[in-house]
Order: sequence, then structure tokens, then C-alpha cells
Amino acid sequence: MITSPFLSLSRYPFSHTPGHFPAGAASQSSNFLPNFQSFAYGNHAGSEFPSGSCSNALRRKRVSVVCSKSTLTVEEVAERGVKGKGEEFDAIVIGSGIGGLVAGTQLAVKGARVLVLEKYVIPGGSSGFYQRDGYTFDVGSSVMFGFSDKGNLNLITQALEAVGCQMQVVPDPTTVHFHLPNNLSVRVHKEYDKFIDELTSYFPHEKEGIRKFYSECWKIFNALNSLELKSLEEPLYLFGQFFQKPLECLTLAYYLPQNAGAIARKYIKDPNLLSFIDAECFIVSTVNGIQTPMINASMVLCDRHFGGINYPLGGVGGIAKSLAKGLADQGSEIIYKANVTGIIIEQGKAVGVRLTDGREFFAKTIISNATRWDTFGKLLKGVPLPKEEENFQKVYVKAPSFLSIHMGVKAEILPPDTDCHHFVLESNWSKLEEPYGSIFLSIPTVLDSSLAPEGHHILHIFTTSSMEDWEGLSRVEYEAKKQLIADEITSRLEDKLFPGLRSSIDFMEVGTPKTHRRYLARDKGTYGPMPRGTPKGLLGMPFNTTGIDGLYCVGDSCFPGQGVIAVAFSGVMCAHRVAADIGLEKKSPVLDAMLLRLLGWIRTLA
Repeated sequence: MITSPFLSLSRYPFSHTPGHFPAGAASQSSNFLPNFQSFAYGNHAGSEFPSGSCSNALRRKRVSVVCSKSTLTVEEVAERGVKGKGEEFDAIVIGSGIGGLVAGTQLAVKGARVLVLEKYVIPGGSSGFYQRDGYTFDVGSSVMFGFSDKGNLNLITQALEAVGCQMQVVPDPTTVHFHLPNNLSVRVHKEYDKFIDELTSYFPHEKEGIRKFYSECWKIFNALNSLELKSLEEPLYLFGQFFQKPLECLTLAYYLPQNAGAIARKYIKDPNLLSFIDAECFIVSTVNGIQTPMINASMVLCDRHFGGINYPLGGVGGIAKSLAKGLADQGSEIIYKANVTGIIIEQGKAVGVRLTDGREFFAKTIISNATRWDTFGKLLKGVPLPKEEENFQKVYVKAPSFLSIHMGVKAEILPPDTDCHHFVLESNWSKLEEPYGSIFLSIPTVLDSSLAPEGHHILHIFTTSSMEDWEGLSRVEYEAKKQLIADEITSRLEDKLFPGLRSSIDFMEVGTPKTHRRYLARDKGTYGPMPRGTPKGLLGMPFNTTGIDGLYCVGDSCFPGQGVIAVAFSGVMCAHRVAADIGLEKKSPVLDAMLLRLLGWIRTLA
């Protein structure tokens, strides 16, 4: 799975300096979410609070915004009579993360009537934005895959084009600059040969092994990039792809149960180079190479050179805004401030959802963009856990959450040739996977200066952290601990990258796993599954269908995993399978049943 906290995962707005509790608002002057009135959250001890304005009209003129009569609050939907069994949708999507929005828009384009329900006031889930004191912050990483204009893995470009939207992007010449133990400083350049030459300069005795490992990655990537990507649970599509490109399909089948670290060790012996491969995999999956599926590693390690990293002008939040606009333009609807608390089951089939206020909506199919833990543990109260989910939870545990720091600094603190993305692990390889051990830093204003006030830059810093580390604290203890860890991380970056950083800080907010749990409704703030041990590649990852008729899952706890490009893939697959099940695509019930049984058996091998 692609856990990818650093390669396009996202976090929500975080709490502020101790004692400062701002009110969240959807600005009435905003051209985004025009139907909303301003509202504020109360101050809850131990909680995190949302950012203020959703508006960014001046700075985001080149980015599509949600501005549609089909963008509604729950109250407005009630006024229009869209409630109860009187009006049934083809699909209800719980949550407007990228996976949910891609699934919803793909279905809408096929002619389905879709209702997306979002508990927050803007779309995007883990790929949103917020503004503060003249800064526009991406709530997550700024490393964006899927925006290229070639191949079949440019899924964000394809998803936007499907609903008539476009976004201007800025190419990033360097995916990431590694700062690692033993003074290992490696830039992952857009140009593949330039990256290989730089890495080989540190390990000249491993030149052949480096070439062979990354060449194997390219073999997988080229096979995947040649295929039309649809649902792996739809047999007519699978057979069609196999007959058109049998070699590519067999290549992917061969690597499906394999992991990157094991393949690297076939060619590479130097322990420091193997540790570098672990670091490469860690920013893909938050686990080492031995636990990272080879297919997922290959998709990221090659696409950064093929399609490249492209940053959307105006910020990452524009992706979800554009998809939400596209959904509404197709005649479907998205409702904000709509907190789903339960999935309605009738005669063993998912038929609707219930909101916090008791309101109910009904559809032929229900698509949950929540994690599988939240879907089956919280939204399906009183329903026995399906056997497939039991097996999934035996193989995977919740990945850790993150501590994040959004910082505004004076521009002069950064050297003129500073890269946009950095990964820092100063002294000890063994700390790679430990909480607070490694640091990822994004500086999106290197690519788009309009995100910050003139003469300033944005630093978005994050590191792994578990919920258990933040429980049982009083409000005072909680704030003090945030400040302590933020100070320690700032000092590390000051020592390693930017001398004088502390004195240049103009603005800073800190978020913890409690933030992610509160605003993203993620159990323990997790960002998806992590293998309990050494997985058999992707064999154990579930797809979109579930053990409950009419219920589908989409997002980062489905195949192929986490990260914007992965959840977009999940959304495409889910839309295809749902479309077939509601009669908008061809299907074969007999072959469907055979394939689903086969896939279920394959997952037991994990």
C-alpha cells in the first residue's frame, strides 16, 4: 500500500499557540461555498480547531472553485425536499476526500445521480487547505503525483478533465532532497540519469546494483502505465486487458506478492545503500523496504521521473474544489456540514445513511470514503464484522498519525537554491521509523510564491506520531508538549538546514494525531493500513466491494493504498465497479461471482 504521508498525504488545520482559539468560518465574501453563512466552533478543551476563511479568490484566480447551486448545506437540502425515501440516488458517497470525489465524479459522468456528504465546510478531506495571516497552507504534503500530460497514471489530470476542469501546475525539478546519516545528501532529480549518477557517486562500488534495482522498478511501472486503469474486480475489463496486453498483465501478477526491500537485496549489498532504499520506501509507505510492496514503490519511484512532480498553482486544495465543482456541473450534489453517523442496512443490504440530526438519505449504493476501521467499527453499529474485514485486520494495523507544523518564515532565511521538499534523518538509521525520528519538510512557496505574504515562505513540517503519545494529558500539558516537540524539531532543522530559523518565524501552528482524528474522523488519526509483519506485496489489500451488499469502500484503506495518486486510482476502480452493478456498464453476474471468490481466496494467502 502507498501510505505516502510525505508523497501527497494531507492533514487538517491545526491548533494554534497556547490560549489562542480562533473561530472557523466560511467567509460570506468568498466565491467558494457561496451558500454557507459564517459559523464558529466553540472552545473545547483538548480539541483542535479549524482554520478561518475558505476564501482565496484573489490568489487563486487560475484555479477552479466550487460555485454551484448544487453545493448545499443540510438545511438547504431539507428546504428543497431532498430527504427520505422520496428521492433515491444512484450512489451516496460518505466523505469528500480525493478518493470519494473521484468515485463520485466518475459515476456522475457515466450518468449516475450522486450525493456526496461531507462533515466539514470544504471538500478535500486530507487534501484541503486553510488560510491564516496572509498564508495559504496545504494541510498536507505538496508532493503531487498524477498531474502530468502523458501516460495512464496521470489520474488527477484525467479525473479533472472528465468533468471539464483544468488546473495550472508548476513542475518541480527535484522530488526530494535527502539529508541522511554519514553526510549522505542526495537530490532526486526529475531527470532519471542525473539522479542515478548522483546516487552512484556516493556508492560507486554498487553502480551495477543501483541500475538493476531501479530498472526492475521501471519494468513494473511501464507495464502498469500501459494499461487502462479500471476495476480489478470487474472480469470483463480484466479479460479484455489480458488479451490486449498479456505480457504486461503477467508482469504485474508476478510482482504482486513481492516487496521492494527483498528485490533490492538481490542486487545491493552495501548496508548504507540499503538503508537509503529503506528511506525511499519510507516516504512512500512509512515502513521500510522489506514491508513496502514492490508495485507501489515502483509506481512512485518511476513516475517522479516520467510524469514528474507538478504543484497546482494556488495550492493543493484546488484539486478537491475543482472536482466538487465538476460533480455539481454534472447534475449531482455535495452537501457540507453533513456528518454521517450510521449506514442504514435493510435485509442485509446497505440502502442509506443517517446524519447527526437524524435526517436520512437513501441510494442504490453506498460508498464510504472513511477508513475501513471507521466504516465497520462506527458507521455499521450492531452489524457483525464481515469475514473479509476480519482477515484484513489480521494482516494490517492502523498506521501511525503525524505531528505537523505549519510555519511562516522570513524569506531571507532560505538560500536562493533551496529545494521544495526535504527529508531529514541526521545521525542514526535506526531512528527512521521511530516517532519523531525523521522529518519531512515541504516549502511550496518555492514553486508558488503567491501562497505567502511578500518576503515570506511557508514551511510545512511533519513527522510520525501516535495517538497514545497524546492521550491522558490535561489541556496545559497538551499545549506544553506540543510546544516542546515543535521546539525540538525546529532546532533540528535550524542545525541541519537553516541557521537562524527560529528568529525568522512569523507564524506557527502545531497539529497532533488528535487533530486528524477530530477533523478527518479517522480512528486514532491513522492514515490507513500498515502491515503487521512482512506482507506478501499487495495480496492482502482489499478492493472496493465489501461483505455487505450495496456497500463499497474507497480511499486509503483500499487497494492500492495511500497517497493522492493511489486514492484516485481507488476512486476510478470503485466507480467502474459500482457503475457495472447499477447497470451503467456491462457486467457478467456469473463471471463477477467467480472473480470475487477468486480474489477473496487470493487475499487469504497474505
